[in-house]
Amino acid sequence: MPERDDSFELFDLRVEAVIPEGKPIYCGARAGDYFELKGEMLSLPAGQGFSIYSIAAVLPLLAAKQRPTHKNDWMTSDAEIACPDPNCASRLRIVRVAKRRFSHGETTAVPLPEETERK
Repeated sequence: MPERDDSFELFDLRVEAVIPEGKPIYCGARAGDYFELKGEMLSLPAGQGFSIYSIAAVLPLLAAKQRPTHKNDWMTSDAEIACPDPNCASRLRIVRVAKRRFSHGETTAVPLPEETERK
């Protein structure tokens, strides 16, 4: 019996700080700051920090933004999140960078359901 394809794709994401010129910034973000998400691994460039409150504001959206979405879904088009500090003018822009292929069997111990169970 041939082995079943257990692959799926997720987008790598880049979350960039958007800093409006001349506006007050209180979260510590600077123009050019970013972090990346590849699979479940979040990384920042060496020597750069990112506010945990800003990350917390965008974190609930990242798993959905990693997945392919319908062209009419708001998750496809909407990409900027306001800083959680209402007095701060910065925003976080979520950019889909590239697709990466993963294997179900390499990401979880839970087996795929049998074909008859999925119907």
